[in-house]
Amino acid sequence: MFSSYANGRFQWDKLLFWGIGIYAVMFLLWNFFVLYGFTAGIIPRIILLVALVIAATLSGRSLHLSKAADILPYAVGWVVITMILDTLMISPAIGLSMYADWNIWVGYLLLLTIPLLAPHTKHAPEPPHIT
Repeated sequence: MFSSYANGRFQWDKLLFWGIGIYAVMFLLWNFFVLYGFTAGIIPRIILLVALVIAATLSGRSLHLSKAADILPYAVGWVVITMILDTLMISPAIGLSMYADWNIWVGYLLLLTIPLLAPHTKHAPEPPHIT
């Protein structure tokens, strides 16, 4: 059904690398903000949003797949990895009430959808000009 295979195989290494890597970047960035008391207001949210958009775009492009349907299994996997790591890393400290925060769900939704746009971010070569 899906052709999420590069050279005939599913790219498990990219699934794990990007899933854990995206989580690590976002977790580190948020902890840095907490450490320096930079959590109130819209600026930290915008910075986190930009970081997530960049990481999700890079992850989708790294697959070198040309269809969103081919990227979907990876994007779902990245969201699942992120949810598992959130449960393991954050919920012991603040409980499962973190899932009541809409910001977390927006992050999951963006992580699911942004990589699907990766095929549209590639620059196509310009057609030759006949003069």
